[in-house]
Amino acid sequence: MNLEQPTEQNMKIILEELADRLGVANRSLMDPEDYDLEKYDELKLMYEMIINKGSLSASETQAFIEELRSVRK
Repeated sequence: MNLEQPTEQNMKIILEELADRLGVANRSLMDPEDYDLEKYDELKLMYEMIINKGSLSASETQAFIEELRSVRK
């Protein structure tokens, strides 16, 4: 899987994986239509950080969710 290009499909993959890793219950918060492709690099960076980190503490999870809210349209 190559996530280097900022495409709608890649954004969808990243958001789905972030939702899984962060345990987001309300998946409507992760709708790709609510995110701008101009913010793709920020989302990809968050994705890579979470993948590399593995498990997150409750406060880290909350911080990532807050950051996701800040990059929504």
